[in-house]
Amino acid sequence: MAKFDKFKVMAKIAEAPMVPVFYNKDFETCKNVIKACYEGGVRAFEYTNRGDFAHENFGELVKWADKECPDLAMGVGSVVDAPTAALYIQLGANFVVGPLFNPDIAIVCNRRCVTYCPGCLTPSEIGKAQEVGCDFTKVFPGDVVGPNLIKGLMAPMPWSKIMVTGGVAPEEENLTKWFKAGVFCVGMGSKLFPSDKVKAGDWQYVTDKCKEALGYCAKARA
Repeated sequence: MAKFDKFKVMAKIAEAPMVPVFYNKDFETCKNVIKACYEGGVRAFEYTNRGDFAHENFGELVKWADKECPDLAMGVGSVVDAPTAALYIQLGANFVVGPLFNPDIAIVCNRRCVTYCPGCLTPSEIGKAQEVGCDFTKVFPGDVVGPNLIKGLMAPMPWSKIMVTGGVAPEEENLTKWFKAGVFCVGMGSKLFPSDKVKAGDWQYVTDKCKEALGYCAKARA
């Protein structure tokens, strides 16, 4: 069951508008990455449903994070169907993210007051997601569509809350472009966790990058 309802999760993301996106089958690696992000100021973390038995790892990570990172909202990503969403909510997911929009997932999430962020690329998709109660939507891949798409979408639909993922980098110029275009938050994966740093166990690098990136986000929104 979710520790934080959708209202608290949205507030956490609004305050620290960067959501790390990560998957690794190794439990210890995941713990170290999550802790490093938490110490860097992150308050919402997306663990992607991409490997065999990922849900088992997730369930244990939620229990661990409840003690070690008490203010962190653990969410799940890469969810494309309602049964998978229900499974992860039962394991403690505080939010659900997907690469596509599936209204059946919205029904499951709304019933449990868990926010659902589906992947949408057009005004019509975003509008349909909003109609079924999605608090925010994901534009992916960001590096393909670019900030101008966000700016264009926000002009006639300024109430929209959009998270952009894919190609987002923890760099001032990159983050400034996205937030000036109007995004609510950014999702960040491989550019926040370079493979060589993860292999070397350089968790301080991850913490420092999170602090740096969140600082750029705050500056861009000022």
